[in-house]
Amino acid sequence: MKKILLLSCVVVLSLVATAQEKLTEGVITTKQTISSDNPQMQAQLDAMGDMMSKTFFKGNNSRVEMDNPMTGPMTVISSQEKMKTLTLMDNPMMGKKFAMQDVEVTPETLENVKVEDGSATKTILGYSCKEKIVTVNQDGTEVKMSMFVTDQIVPVMTQQTASLGDKINGYPLYMVINMSQQGMAMTITMEVTDIDKSSVSDDKFDMTPPEGYTKMEGM
Repeated sequence: MKKILLLSCVVVLSLVATAQEKLTEGVITTKQTISSDNPQMQAQLDAMGDMMSKTFFKGNNSRVEMDNPMTGPMTVISSQEKMKTLTLMDNPMMGKKFAMQDVEVTPETLENVKVEDGSATKTILGYSCKEKIVTVNQDGTEVKMSMFVTDQIVPVMTQQTASLGDKINGYPLYMVINMSQQGMAMTITMEVTDIDKSSVSDDKFDMTPPEGYTKMEGM
């Protein structure tokens, strides 16, 4: 269960964007729902409910904040200039931990990503979106995504969107991800529900680990 929750958090971290209509900063709200073909797992997911996240973005910087009763508060700050991400976790079991990671995109990484044009369209928050079918093969596991992308919004760098390179020309406002986790079929659905064009303080993107956080082992 913990692996599934962490994976869902990672996926959420990919929903970061700025609009071409001079929108260079603001706050994005995203809703995420997870379903499973395993009845016991589905009962736990139903009890957990939808996961909401808020993404603060400004220029090439982003900060995603989310909270879940099982994993605790989690924040990921990304800097395209530094090509780094800082992850902060206040986990009920591990306590306050941080991880600083480099963002690396290699030709080998891009070879594992296949993007095809879909036939469906959606209009979300006034943005016209076209379907992209994305298949990612990693460590012997295949993940398929249906992404509805608008070319009116361009992505700010995150560790996850960087792995797609330039294969997605725009930003996904709606995603359905199908995968297998520990022998169970999982579906993760994400939708941007609000884009607030408020100003954001530069302090939100400070990549200095806060006092009281210790480095996560192996990171």
